[in-house]
This record gives sequence, C-alpha cells and structure tokens, in this order.
Amino acid sequence: MSYAQQLQELITKSVIPDIDERLDEIFQEIADSKEASIDAKDEIEDLREFKADLQDVLEDIANNDIDEDECKELIDDILEAQKGDDEDDFGFEED
Repeated sequence: MSYAQQLQELITKSVIPDIDERLDEIFQEIADSKEASIDAKDEIEDLREFKADLQDVLEDIANNDIDEDECKELIDDILEAQKGDDEDDFGFEED
C-alpha cells in the first residue's frame, strides 16, 4: 500500500471521524447549556477549518497532486498527534 493510500485511509477512517465526534460533543455541550462559549465557538471554527484542510489533502491524493514523501510526513504527523492525544492540531502546524 502506498503512503498516499495509507494517508487517505487514516484521514477517512480515523481523523475525520474523530473530528466529527468532537464536533458532536461540542454541539451536545452547547445544547445542554443552551449557550456557546467563546472557547466552544473557537474550537468549532478550528475543527471545521482543519476538516476542510483534510478534504483538500484527500482531493490532492485523488488528483495525484501530492508526492509520497509528503504523504509519509503527514502520516507521521497525524500518528504523533494521536499518540499525544492533542485534539487541537493533530500534528499540523500553521504555515
């Protein structure tokens, strides 16, 4: 399996479902408290932006616009972030 295929599988089967699960948790917290804190709004915004970035990566994979070295680096970043359980950035840093 190529790194591109591994990255695609990791994103679609692990990272995006984790993001969706966290978004559901935040929305449930908001529904329970009847109010959205600034932190919750910021986290929702960050998660939605990150999910959009992941969709762009998936599109790049589908269009063969990403090389294997880049895929390997992204895989390593995601796995490292998951190991650290850092929900904020999943190992991606802002460029």
